[in-house]
Amino acid sequence: MPTERFKVHVTKDHLVFCCGHFISYHGHKCERLHGHNYRAAVEVEGPLTEDYYVFDFVTLKARTKEITDELDHHMLLATRNPVIRVMEAADRVDVHYRDRRWVFPREDCVLLPIENTTAELLARYIGGRLLRSLREVDRFIPELLRVEVEEAPGQSATVELRT
Repeated sequence: MPTERFKVHVTKDHLVFCCGHFISYHGHKCERLHGHNYRAAVEVEGPLTEDYYVFDFVTLKARTKEITDELDHHMLLATRNPVIRVMEAADRVDVHYRDRRWVFPREDCVLLPIENTTAELLARYIGGRLLRSLREVDRFIPELLRVEVEEAPGQSATVELRT
């Protein structure tokens, strides 16, 4: 008898988030401030339930949208970057890289516990948040959660989280 694997995949026009960001690279360079219209796609793998599906499409889209909506129209800042320093105050966020400095209104920023705001690490962040939500809210633990973040058409990064 053949082995069966089932997966559910969602991506929609409303799973997008438009953000500003910049990254450090090669350990000593820092991009200019810019933005992207990101799109998220999510896939879960697991056995069929007694209702003959892996997981409900509507719920998976809703859980993903909750996360992407939090990122949408914000400045994304990585708090664990080794060369970019992020300092939060009540009304602003000060960011330093060598002799460069930016000041953003606090309400316009999302401080992410990641090392860099690359598409790879944004996918990992979304995946971790989604996995927690699926476990805690829906009592669903997929065998595999795959999150793709596209930062431009034809340019994306994917993370796979196995449970």
